[in-house]
Amino acid sequence: MKYKKNVYQSLMLVTQFSINMLVPIFGCSFLGIYLDRRLGTSFLMIFFFFIGSLAGFRNIFRMAKRIYTRDEGRDENGRKESKR
Repeated sequence: MKYKKNVYQSLMLVTQFSINMLVPIFGCSFLGIYLDRRLGTSFLMIFFFFIGSLAGFRNIFRMAKRIYTRDEGRDENGRKESKR
């Protein structure tokens, strides 16, 4: 039963990583397409795509940092947690 729990946790983690990466990219891309059509421009989609990519990478970085600091017994600020 322990094996199944680890598999489900790993699948959940992969799903969270992909959602945290794809949602900002698609959201900003669609916003850029909408604004391009609305304003009659052709460069906003590219600009917003890169903004979404940066936001996605930031989300992944923060999530990975939180996971690794929790595994090492540290809080979110990098300090060791005291055992009280």
